[in-house]
Amino acid sequence: MLFNSYEFIFLFLPLTLSAFFFLSRLKFLKLSTFILVIASLAFYAYWDYRYIPLLVASILFNHNIGKIIERSPRKWLLVFGLIVNIGLLSFFKYTCFFLNTCNYFFSGSIPVPEIVMPIGISFFTFTQIAYLVDAYRGETKGYDLLSYSLFVTFFPHLIAGPILYHKDMIPQFRSVRHFMYSHENMARGVVLFGLGLFKKVVIADKLSVLAGPVFDRPEIVTLLEAWGGALAYTFQLYFDFSGYTDMALGIGLMLNVSLPVNFNSPYRATSIIDFWKRWHITLSTFLKRYLYIPLGGNRCGEARKALNIMITMLLGGLWHGAGWTFVIWGGLHGIYVLINHGWRKLDVAMPALLGRTLTFVAVVFAWVFFRAKSVPDAILLIKAMFGGNGFVLPQQDANLLWIFGDFGIKFANVLKVATLEKFSILIGLYLLILCAKENLDIVSYLRPRWWMAFGAGIFVAISILSINRVTEFLYFQF
Repeated sequence: MLFNSYEFIFLFLPLTLSAFFFLSRLKFLKLSTFILVIASLAFYAYWDYRYIPLLVASILFNHNIGKIIERSPRKWLLVFGLIVNIGLLSFFKYTCFFLNTCNYFFSGSIPVPEIVMPIGISFFTFTQIAYLVDAYRGETKGYDLLSYSLFVTFFPHLIAGPILYHKDMIPQFRSVRHFMYSHENMARGVVLFGLGLFKKVVIADKLSVLAGPVFDRPEIVTLLEAWGGALAYTFQLYFDFSGYTDMALGIGLMLNVSLPVNFNSPYRATSIIDFWKRWHITLSTFLKRYLYIPLGGNRCGEARKALNIMITMLLGGLWHGAGWTFVIWGGLHGIYVLINHGWRKLDVAMPALLGRTLTFVAVVFAWVFFRAKSVPDAILLIKAMFGGNGFVLPQQDANLLWIFGDFGIKFANVLKVATLEKFSILIGLYLLILCAKENLDIVSYLRPRWWMAFGAGIFVAISILSINRVTEFLYFQF
């Protein structure tokens, strides 16, 4: 089930909220929690009910092995739990990738089965891996199965994140405040959900129409088309993913639960290190806490530190998708981070505007690999971005840009993304991202005023009326 669907907005969410707060008002607190777990499982089953046993089995296994590790923190138990979780994730996510890679490099003919990857498996697997590691470290507190199940399945985060941590979430699920209806939290949650929905259906979905044709035919696009497509996808991904996160945070607020912030204006970053402190924050935290630091972090010399950074970023790329394009994307960011650390050693201050520009351009180039269907396609598009396929101006803007014709620049029919109008929109979106506050910050300023309610209602109404086709969130596939 998608947040940007009528059945979720007008059926699932109202029924779930009503049942939860009705039972909470009657003091049936455990039953209220149970209702949320059932609602979360139903939310997941709406996509494909056949994977419910897999999700339930994963919860039961990790809860039980976590209990055992708490009582007897032996390393082999932790390793066993990690192998089961990573093995499950690898089977569904990487089997076909591995077999196709073997067939390609060794000219083999190994049959590649059709395996449908369960939505959200990366998120609920990483969530539970973190739980097991913390249990081994003695940081868990004997959570009951019901609270743990809600922690894993809580529907706002289940299929596209953010990655949750037990110490942040389970105490909230047990808090009395969680069960008390709050007019303020409900109002702010609805507004935040509406603003996130606006990002998704009004902005991100419209940008997909611009990015798609460029990435579908990278061999024919010229310089402006290539940059237009790359920028369109850069903003599409941002508004799509941050929009989902805002909706998840909004639903959490409606239930008096604070989900972790996953975005903090990442395209304002003045360095790549700063970027990863702002983009997909819960994933960055996971990779640092449960991969980079256990590998040795920066404690074993510069060479080992560089190796640990590259391993972390490469595996972070592979987590996003089973393909060499994602591995290269992760590798590029690993190289970026190493360059960033090298620059810091020079102790030379870089002007903020220059740092922000260089960081943004580097991120855009990396997104090309993230979005491209294959490595050759990504290389073709990068080539076009450097002018390898020539430079032409759109014929429809010839009357405005006629002066360029005096310098030998040609006008031709090009993809819509290369028009002056579309570039103006893309530039406007970038300025909006640079200047506007995050939705969560905007919601914190809300007060019970009629004009605020009216303005929020306009945004919500436009968003709901814009749901004219079913579109999945981009991070569902990861």
